[in-house]
Amino acid sequence: MEEKILDTTGLMCPLPVLRARKVLKELPPQAILRVFSTDAASVMDFGVFCDQAGHKLLKQNEENGVYTFVILRGDN
Repeated sequence: MEEKILDTTGLMCPLPVLRARKVLKELPPQAILRVFSTDAASVMDFGVFCDQAGHKLLKQNEENGVYTFVILRGDN
């Protein structure tokens, strides 16, 4: 299974989600994208984005002000 890492630390809403969307479009279905962000708004943004775009948010956590999102790319 392909996995890619995207570092969006230092970027503010909506840039983390926009960058993630661009990378996900380039990945094959069922690939994993791991996103790092320092924007607290990204917690809500990534949940909504995944629901609307057909991706699955497998995991999210925060450590020392850095949020990590693990996204499984949908089939569409």
